[in-house]
Parts: sequence; structure tokens; C-alpha cells
Amino acid sequence: MFALSPDLTRSATAFHELPLSTVLLKEDARWPWILLVPRRVGVESLLDLDPVDFAQCCDEIRTAMHAVSKEPDVARVNLGALGNVVAQLHIHVVGRWQGDPAWPGPVWGVDGKTAYDPTARAALVARLTARLTV
Repeated sequence: MFALSPDLTRSATAFHELPLSTVLLKEDARWPWILLVPRRVGVESLLDLDPVDFAQCCDEIRTAMHAVSKEPDVARVNLGALGNVVAQLHIHVVGRWQGDPAWPGPVWGVDGKTAYDPTARAALVARLTARLTV
């Protein structure tokens, strides 16, 4: 039975369901940052997905990139599916801009996590959900 890894839900919260993936918001207001987690048991890599799920995952990544790219100030969208710390397949989709708190380096491991203002968080989730709803 599929379940989100507690290692993911410690720092991200599910807010939407796509046909294949659960979408989580990374709880750090410095970047518009979402995770896609395909709801498949035992999948640790994109290579573990069957061809149909792989194609669906690619489509959902494109949709997620589009959703994040529309956020204010976002100039680039970075993707990552590392799996070095959390084995469960999850794809990071992160909005970036020149001068952001980690620029030009990666967002992983940057000190200074910032909590969302509840109103700003709710507005972001609403915007992303609208863009993710196909």
C-alpha cells in the first residue's frame, strides 16, 4: 500500500493530487518549491516506473514546472530527483531567480529556513492548485 515517506512529510505538506503523483509544498517560504511523489509502492527512481507511468510523470513534471514558473520573480525552474537522503521517488520543482537566497548554488542545505505567513501560504497553494488542475 502506498504511503508518503515521513522523511518527506517532515518538511513538506501534501496539498493536491495529480493522476499519478501527490503534490507537496516544501515548507520554506524562500522559494516556490513543490515535490511530486508518484503513488507507486517501492519506486525509488524514474527508471522504476513502467513506460505508461514514466510518460505520465513527465507530463506532470511539465505541468508542475509551468505552475511554478508563473510565480512572481521566478526566472528559472530547477528540477531534482536525487534520492540520496530519501529513497522514495520524489521530484523537486523549485522556482529560482538571480539573487535568491541560494543563488547561484543549489537550494539544498541552505541555512535560514523561513516559515510561511499563513495568508501568503494559502494564496500560494490556491494559485498552484489552479495551475495544476488540468
